[in-house]
This record gives sequence, structure tokens and C-alpha cells, in this order.
Amino acid sequence: MGRGIAYVSALAGFSTTLVDVSNTQLEDAENFFEKTANKGVDLGKITLERKIELLKNISTSTNLEEVSGYTDLLIEAVPEKRDLKKKVMEIADQVAPKHTIFATNTSTISPTEIGSFTNRPSKVAVMHFFNPVHRMPLVEIVRGLETSDETVSEIREAAEKMGKETVEVNEFPGFVTSRISALIGNEAFYMLQEGVAEAKDIDKAIKLGLNFPMGPLELGDLVGLDTRLNNLKYLHRTLGEKYRPAPLLEQMVQAGRLGRKTNQGIYKYD
Repeated sequence: MGRGIAYVSALAGFSTTLVDVSNTQLEDAENFFEKTANKGVDLGKITLERKIELLKNISTSTNLEEVSGYTDLLIEAVPEKRDLKKKVMEIADQVAPKHTIFATNTSTISPTEIGSFTNRPSKVAVMHFFNPVHRMPLVEIVRGLETSDETVSEIREAAEKMGKETVEVNEFPGFVTSRISALIGNEAFYMLQEGVAEAKDIDKAIKLGLNFPMGPLELGDLVGLDTRLNNLKYLHRTLGEKYRPAPLLEQMVQAGRLGRKTNQGIYKYD
């Protein structure tokens, strides 16, 4: 998600730095930027000049403190782990300028809680992108209890400059899209577990029968089965029994079959 957000940010003309703890991940991201931009040129989605400008706008770093010190909008996109998000926000908050807005790409965790990790809760909100970021047109904006109107307005302006449509959602576990997506994805795992159909046929039925752009099992592999499981555990805890994770999903995560990022989830990948 982080590399996708960085890509659309740089494409919109923002000077963008992608931060990660892993140099290997940053190298992979640089390859992604080049490959995705080349494909965009080949398909006529962007011009060669715009590709060159896009790549000029992107840099990478492993130093969160240094980057936070000169950032106007910080978009956190680490895994859905409360303690990890807390650590990132606390580190960045210590060095970021007072005007810096903190957006979190969380799909489940409360923006009010994330705002409490900082000394600037009025400047914290959810900016929920969707995968793959450069193709999906929506950003969900969710304000916390203390999020200011000015913060929401500036986040909306940034999202629109990135070419995104926006919706504003009241804070509630799972917001709008994650609640629906988690239910569908989890039910697909239950159907697979029960032998209702093979994975490819479940995905094909949902795509062609319900006009979804991607099947729920394919989507799980794309976002990461561990991420899907973490989301479901949170929703199960906050919204009740209908979000109890399918045992097959838990089993696959325990086996390390997390989807595309491990080259095997529901499907195998080269």
C-alpha cells in the first residue's frame, strides 16, 4: 500500500518520500515505480514527460525521524497492528512541524485512538486508500473525535489532486468498505472450507455474477491474508460474531501462506 500511495502522490506532483525499515523493500518499490510508470506510458495513461517528472518526485529513506522533520502530509501505511502504528506516530510526532497533518491508511483502527498517540489529534484522520492504489478511484476519509474541519478539507484536497474521489465517513469500526469487504472475503473462505466450489470458481462467480473487478479470494491474496485476518479479528472483537474469522484463513496464516507477498496464498505466484 505504501508504494502505491507514494506512486499516486508523486504522479500528482507532490515531492514524495517513501519510508521503510527494509532497504530490500525500498528497492522493490523503486522497481515498482519504474515498471508501473512504463506500463502507464505504454497504455497511453501518462506521457513520457509525466513519467520522468513522477520519478523525479519520488525518493526513499529508512530514516523516519529525518523525513518527518520536513513533511507537510504524513500518510502512515504500516500493517494493522496497534502497537506498530502507535510507535510510528509517536516517533513522527516528536519531529514533524506543527502544521504537519497525520493521515493513517488504517481500514479498521479508530482515528480517535491513533490521534491520541500524538500531540496533534486535531490534525489526525483516516485516509483509506484501496489496492491497487493507482487503479482504485476511492479514498475514504474518516475523522476522529478531535479532527478539525481544516484537516478534513486539506486531506480531501490532496486526495482529489491525486485523482481520487472521496467520501467522508463517521468513525465506527470498519468504516463502510472494510465492513462489507471483510464479510464477503470471510464468507468466501467459509465456502472454500466447506467445499462449495474451488477457489477459482468462487472468484469467477463473484466477478461475473456480481460484477466485482476482483474475486474476494484474489483480493485477499493481494492485500495479504495476515492483514485480512487482523482486520477480521478486530471487527469480531468490536462488532460481534458475524465477523469470526474462518478457520481456514487462520490456518493459512499460521502456515505462512500470506498471498502475493510470500508467493503463495489461496493461489501460487511466480
